[in-house]
Amino acid sequence: MSAKNATKPSATKRSATIARNRRASHDYALTERFEAGLVLEGWEVKAIRAGKAQLVDSYVLLRDGEAWLLGANIAPLPSASSHVVADPQRTRKLLLHSQELARIFTATQAKGFTCVATAMYWKHNRVKCEIALGKGKKQHDKRAAVRDRDWQRQKAQLHKQGLRED
Repeated sequence: MSAKNATKPSATKRSATIARNRRASHDYALTERFEAGLVLEGWEVKAIRAGKAQLVDSYVLLRDGEAWLLGANIAPLPSASSHVVADPQRTRKLLLHSQELARIFTATQAKGFTCVATAMYWKHNRVKCEIALGKGKKQHDKRAAVRDRDWQRQKAQLHKQGLRED
């Protein structure tokens, strides 16, 4: 095996995903997804590398033709942010193409959609944020989704048990 084709040990590989917002897929019927860059400060990048980012109640606000991420929590490291005043929930600018901004703006204004952050991940040493357009689910829709998920799990278990018995 040549040096070019040699793979690195799996211990050195890290997952590209920084944080996920699993609650968004539970509360919203997500339709269209976009990839946005994030404008971050130095202490935020260090905190993200240490795994201190959360997207639980984050959403996207469109103001003056720009997209802003609100509610994302990046907890500062005590060693990296000693010389600055760190605001863990500050409003962060999202970098999107103008066509994507226009599509998101028209959907949120006309159709009753909202825009939420669903994931934060690394892409070529840059932090990207996946945002999605979503329409709020009603309580009965959430129950139906849970029921379908449970049925799929039971079906897989029955299928697995059937294969073991053969």
